[in-house]
Amino acid sequence: MNRTLLGRTGASVSVISLGTWSYGGPSTAGNVAVGWGGQYDDDSKSALAKAWELGINHWDTADVYGNGRSESVIGTMWGTIPRDDIFLATKVGWDQGPYKHWYHPDHMRNNMEQSLKNLKTDCVDLMYLHHCNFGKKEKYLDDALEMVRRFQDEGKTRFIGLSDWSSEKIMDFIIRCDPDVVQPLRNVVDDTYESSGLKNYIDTHNLGICFFSPLKHGLLTGKYTEPVTFTNGDHRSGVKEFQDTTLLKIILSNKTLLEQRFFNHPNPVLHGLVDSLLFDVPTGCVLLGQRNVQQVQAASTLGKLLTAEDAEWIKVLYNS
Repeated sequence: MNRTLLGRTGASVSVISLGTWSYGGPSTAGNVAVGWGGQYDDDSKSALAKAWELGINHWDTADVYGNGRSESVIGTMWGTIPRDDIFLATKVGWDQGPYKHWYHPDHMRNNMEQSLKNLKTDCVDLMYLHHCNFGKKEKYLDDALEMVRRFQDEGKTRFIGLSDWSSEKIMDFIIRCDPDVVQPLRNVVDDTYESSGLKNYIDTHNLGICFFSPLKHGLLTGKYTEPVTFTNGDHRSGVKEFQDTTLLKIILSNKTLLEQRFFNHPNPVLHGLVDSLLFDVPTGCVLLGQRNVQQVQAASTLGKLLTAEDAEWIKVLYNS
C-alpha cells in the first residue's frame, strides 16, 4: 500500500485509508436513520486485522458512529495490533446530548473522554470538529475551538481536524480553525474540491486532506441495478439517488466503460472511482469504507495514480 505524508502533521498514512462509519451498525437520531444495516462486529474486527496486515494504517471513526460502537470495536484490536502502528482519528460534534446546540464545551469534554475509553487509548492522533454548524452568527465557534485545542494541550489528541459535507463551509472557517487536516466529501459526481478554493488552500498551507464518501455510499460501484430498500437504521434509506432508476442505469453503463478501460486492473471500477481522486492530492488520502475482509483486500489493490489522460476521461465521464 502506497503511503503519503499527511501535510504538516508529517504522519505517514496509507493513501487508501479506512473509514469505519459502517462499524457502528444501524442507528437512528430521533426518527432519522444515521447508521449502516447488515454490519456485524466479527466482520468489522476481521477487516481491521486484515487492514493492518496489508498496510492500511489510518483508521477514521467518530463518537456518534453507532453511539460509540465503531470506536469500541477498534478498541478491542490492541491485543493483537500495536496501537502505535495505527494513525487513529475520531470526531466530536454531532451529538448534542442534553443541550440544544452542537459543540457545548461540557458535552465535548464528556464525549472526548468516552471516546478515549471506547478506543482504549490515552491519545488519538487526530480529533476532528465533525461539522461546520457553529450556530447563528457562529456563536459556538470560539468555544468549540477552545475546547478542541485544550484537548491537544492535555495530550489527548496530537492533531486537530475540521470536517464537513461541504468544501465551501470548510473554507468559511478554515483560517480561524487552522486545522492540521480537513475532511470533506469528494467523489466523481460530488466534487467542489477545486472550485471551492479548498485545493489551493490545502496546497498552499501544506495541510492534510482526507476525502470521505468516495463511492457515494456504494452507489457509484454499479452494484445497485434497481431501486433498493434498506433496513431500519440505515442512512442510505434517505439517499434519494438509490431510488433514481435513470441514474442507476447511467452508473451501470459507466461501470462497463470503467471495466473496459482498466481491464488490466484487478478491481477496475474501484481503481477508476477511487484512484482518480488522488490525482491532484499530494498531501492526502481517501477514506474508503471496508466492511469485511474481501473489501479490505480490494482496497489494498488501490492507491496507484492514474495518468492525466485517464483522470480527465473519468471526470468527463461522470460530469457530461
